[in-house]
Amino acid sequence: MHTNDRVWSDHELDDPHGAADKARRVRRMFAAIAPRYDLNNRLHSLGRDQAWRRAAVKMAKLRRGEHVLDVACGTGDLAMEFAASGAGSVVGADFTFDMLAIARRKTKSLSAGAPHYHAGDALRLPIKDHAVDVVSIAFGIRNVVNPAVAISEFYRVLRPGGRLVILEFAMPANPLLRCLYNGYFQHVMPRTAALIARDRSGAYRYLPRSVSTFIGRSAILSMMQDAGLTDTATRSLSLGIATLYFGVKQTG
Repeated sequence: MHTNDRVWSDHELDDPHGAADKARRVRRMFAAIAPRYDLNNRLHSLGRDQAWRRAAVKMAKLRRGEHVLDVACGTGDLAMEFAASGAGSVVGADFTFDMLAIARRKTKSLSAGAPHYHAGDALRLPIKDHAVDVVSIAFGIRNVVNPAVAISEFYRVLRPGGRLVILEFAMPANPLLRCLYNGYFQHVMPRTAALIARDRSGAYRYLPRSVSTFIGRSAILSMMQDAGLTDTATRSLSLGIATLYFGVKQTG
C-alpha cells in the first residue's frame, strides 16, 4: 500500500487511540506528510511551535555538557534546539524513517555538536539504563500506543537527577477560546494542511481528534508520578493550546 493512501476512516477517528494497529497507522501517516511537515507546523501554529520548543528546552534546566535524548524527534527541531543550547550530546529517536531522513539533512549544515538520529520506538528505547540527563518528547506522547509504558522507559534511561520534559497539545480551558480553537483546529486546519501536504492519509484529520480524545493533564501527571518521577509540574503555553510537563528522577 502506498504511504499516502488513506490511513484513517471517519469511524476510526472516533477514537484513534483505540485502534489495535495504531503504531502502524501512525508510522504510515507521518511518512506520508514528512516532506511538508515543517512548513505546515510553521504556518498552522503561526510560528509558535518553535517558541514552544524553546520553552521546553528552558524547562529542562539544561546544563552545559549534559546528554539529551529526544524521543519521537520527527524532523529534529527540538533536538536542534537542545544542541544549540549547549548540550554535550543530543540523540534523536523516531520510528518513522522518512522523518529521520529529513532531520539528518537539516543537520548537515550544522557544525560540531549536531544531533545524531537513530531509529527507535518510545516503548522500547535502544538506550542503556541511566544513560542521559534529559529526555524530551514534543507532540509525540499522544501518538504512542501506551503512554504509561513510554514514560516508564523515559524514567529507565534517565540518570539520577535527570529530567523529563513532555510538550503536548491541549484543549484551552476558556469556553470562548475553546470554541474558536475547535473551529480552526477541527475544520480549517485539516483542509489547508492536507492541501499543502498533498496528503490523502488523513493525518491532519487525525491530529485534532488525537488531541481531543487524548488523556488529560492529571492523567499524564499521574503516569509520571507512578513511574517514579518527582517534582512534577506543568505549564500552559499560548492560552492553553499546548502544555509542558516536567518531572525529575531523584538521586539515591
